[in-house]
Amino acid sequence: MWGAKTRFAAGETVDLQGNPNFGTPQGGSTDLLFPAERGRYLDLHNFRNRDWKPAQIAAGIEPFRRIYDLRHTFATFALRAGISTFELSRYMGASLTMIDRHYGHLARDGREHAIRLLDALNAGAVDVRGRPVDAGERESRPARQRNNALSRG
Repeated sequence: MWGAKTRFAAGETVDLQGNPNFGTPQGGSTDLLFPAERGRYLDLHNFRNRDWKPAQIAAGIEPFRRIYDLRHTFATFALRAGISTFELSRYMGASLTMIDRHYGHLARDGREHAIRLLDALNAGAVDVRGRPVDAGERESRPARQRNNALSRG
């Protein structure tokens, strides 16, 4: 099944529910996704030493990463996938300012993205006279009259 030398690359998905022991503590079933051995909530301090560090050793990860580092990994992957900074700030319980300060360089919802969205929204838009909004620069009436007079004379 899963050996001590099993390694997973970033972005690789694993069918955890395909593992018959996944989510089932020694004492029976639980509603928790990652329960402790007895089906209760994980004790983070105990989990670090009992499970987190040995898992990193088995995977050959050096230097050791903190569990909190997964928050940064999630934010990075979410922004690369196209989630907006606004949505990410809500998922992470952080302010837009913090998300922009730390991850703004990864966001796809920058100026160029906003322009593309607005252009797509405006495609086919017309003014009150039924003319296309983005038909290009129109000459002013005085400029047209001047050009017409010059071309006639």
